Amino acid sequence: LETNHLASFAWALSCCEYNHVEAEDVLQTVYLKVLEGRAVYDGRAAFRTWLFAVIRNTAASQRRWNVLRRLRLVPLDEGAHDCASRSDTAEAVHRSEGSARLRRALGLLPRRQREVLHLVFYQDLTVADAARVVGVSVGSARTHYERGKTRLRQLMETK
Repeated sequence: LETNHLASFAWALSCCEYNHVEAEDVLQTVYLKVLEGRAVYDGRAAFRTWLFAVIRNTAASQRRWNVLRRLRLVPLDEGAHDCASRSDTAEAVHRSEGSARLRRALGLLPRRQREVLHLVFYQDLTVADAARVVGVSVGSARTHYERGKTRLRQLMETK
């Protein structure tokens, strides 16, 4: 977990639409799942691939919970919006204008395309590993990858 922390946080940020507080909560929940044995590595994929899948699933579960919470009109904890310490590396990436343009363009892509592109480009996973993380077939991941690259190129050229 320690050696994959920075990459895991970057992936959690992507899964949480770059909300630092949510990403930190998701990553903490994932670490607790792993340490408590609720998420167990079975060796069928690379550890990092498995970990990213756990992060993605946890983020999706938290998103669903937040929607339910809003529908029930349950107030969120006021302290949940305080910013915690951030990685210097992630902070530098977010400050650059080129990165901001890229994030905006990525945000316009469908979720699966955005996730596959993030995993391949930022996390150096293969398309096959990205497919395992996202939970789709390799063929489907390749399609999302190619369509995402094409659409991203179009978006970056028009902006």
